[in-house]
Amino acid sequence: MQNKPIYLSRPGPRLSRLARASLPALVALLSLLTPALMVPAGAEDHILIGTYRDWDAYIITPSGGKECYMISMPKRTLPRGARRGKVYMTVTHRPAARVRDEINVIIGYPFRKDSEAQIRVGRQSAPMFTDGDGAWLYDSKAEARLVSAMKKGSKLVVKGTSARGTRTTDSYSLLGFTAAHNAITQACFGK
Repeated sequence: MQNKPIYLSRPGPRLSRLARASLPALVALLSLLTPALMVPAGAEDHILIGTYRDWDAYIITPSGGKECYMISMPKRTLPRGARRGKVYMTVTHRPAARVRDEINVIIGYPFRKDSEAQIRVGRQSAPMFTDGDGAWLYDSKAEARLVSAMKKGSKLVVKGTSARGTRTTDSYSLLGFTAAHNAITQACFGK
C-alpha cells in the first residue's frame, strides 16, 4: 500500500484549550496543501517499518521523542462522488507522552460542529469526538477495546456528518492490522 507519511497529533484533553482552538486552522491549512507538502517538516525522520497488507507502519522522531504509527486508507467511501480531501486512519504510540493506541480518523471534510462520528468493528462500536476534519475516541480504555476488536476483525466502518449535512460511510480493511500493530509496538516499546 505504501501511503505517504501523514501525521497529525490528537487535540484531545491532553492539549490545552489554546492548542485545541488553533487546531482547526492548522487542519484547514494542511488540507489545502498538496500531498507532497502534507509531509511535516523533518519528513526524513519518517522511517517506513513495513507494509502489512492494507496498513503501513512508520517511526517518526519529532523533537518530543520517538513515535510510531500505522496508517490505512478506506477501501470504500460512500456516498460516491462526494467532494472530500484525504481520508485515512492512524493508530499511534507516543511513549514520551504515555500515549498508546491512539486512534485518529481524518475524514476529508469538516465535521458538523459539535457532532460525533461513529466507529464500528464487528459488534464493538464507539462514539468519537470531532474537531475540524478529525475524529478521536474519548479515552484510552475505548481505544484499547477497539484495537483488540481490530486485531480480531476484518473490516472497520466510520460514519460521520459533514458541516453541510452529507452523511458519509468509510470502510477500512483490517488485513495486516495485527502485523502492523505488532511492528509499531515493537519499534516504540520493544514488546
